[in-house]
Amino acid sequence: MQLKSKSLILLIALCALDSANAQTQGSAGGSAVTTHKAWYETVSLRGYAQLRYNQLGVTNSKLVSDQGDKSIGGNNSFFLRRARLVVTAQPTDMVTVYIQPDFAVTPVSPGPGNFLQVRDLYADVFVTQDKSSRLRFGQSKVPFGFENLQSSQNRLPLDRDDALNSAAKDERDMGVFYYWAPPEIRGRFKMLVDSGLKGSGDYGVFALGAYNGQTANQPEANRTVHTVSRLTYPFQIFGEQILEASIQGYSGKYVVTKKDGTGGLTEALDQRVAASLIYYPQPFGVQAEYTIGKGPEYNIGLNIVEGKALEGGYVLVSYKYDNVIPFVRHQTYRGGRKHDVNAIRYEVDESEVGVEWQLNKAFELTAMYVDSKRTNPKVLTQREHGRLARLQAQWNY
Repeated sequence: MQLKSKSLILLIALCALDSANAQTQGSAGGSAVTTHKAWYETVSLRGYAQLRYNQLGVTNSKLVSDQGDKSIGGNNSFFLRRARLVVTAQPTDMVTVYIQPDFAVTPVSPGPGNFLQVRDLYADVFVTQDKSSRLRFGQSKVPFGFENLQSSQNRLPLDRDDALNSAAKDERDMGVFYYWAPPEIRGRFKMLVDSGLKGSGDYGVFALGAYNGQTANQPEANRTVHTVSRLTYPFQIFGEQILEASIQGYSGKYVVTKKDGTGGLTEALDQRVAASLIYYPQPFGVQAEYTIGKGPEYNIGLNIVEGKALEGGYVLVSYKYDNVIPFVRHQTYRGGRKHDVNAIRYEVDESEVGVEWQLNKAFELTAMYVDSKRTNPKVLTQREHGRLARLQAQWNY
């Protein structure tokens, strides 16, 4: 037994010595050769989860929001809105892999929740040594709008606005995207997230892409692709203040899911342009976006789907005081919601006032009061008007 133990120790020592020689062995001149880490040594895990309660001060239980939080209205109580786990790895210095499943998906409202579904699954392939240019392959966010690209882990309001978010359900789709940004600006994008200033992340100064167009986790329904482009720049003004301005647009043909007996278009032109302006909260902040375009919309009088104009946007004002950020947002939208059966028309006017309190990096609370007028998806000719208080606990890991 003792001989075997000594032999094992000797074997381990020889392996360690051989590994050290492989890492430091250089040329005749003595220069060392650096070895790359194995892919499994580059894997990192992180994520976040959100628990919500939307039953305080409810004035109209018929007010629902299928675009955002499916626990608004009805008999819902505590609701697990998101449960994300992000896995990243770097197989080589020029390739990064990103996988993000969600363990708290609710596909249909009302209905069972907490299904596992892929949100992101893509590879970034850098095509320049300074990593200013990269190609992204797989399912990821469509570069359209600031709030769409902003992680729900960082966003102040509990839900994204209807106008821009209705461009791509779950903000994602399958495709290929090109991103370019100088290293200095890539660092600025990172700083805007890491410092708690509610940045959108690094989606390049310039973006260009092609994607299916039927949105994330949905099968492609035609042989054409959507194309999208975005131009944004975070200007540094007045010392450390950042002002980001963006313009973006996309075009394609969307295949509508229709009820039996509904006439009109099945494949409709789907086009939008949008402008974004973000004055980051240091301490006072303003965020505004607006979109116009054309898409499928249900005509209830004729019982047909047709191509109609759409428009909408929001303005958000915030103030960052240490780890507490109070905010106010107003949003509006008029247009079809292409993801719904028959692409029903939505009319939304909503005002929110809230506060986010980050107790520490691992835990934060958000409270909001909402005054909302929304189309009733069951009675398309009327809007529901209601008020409610909303609470969220978020933990980061």
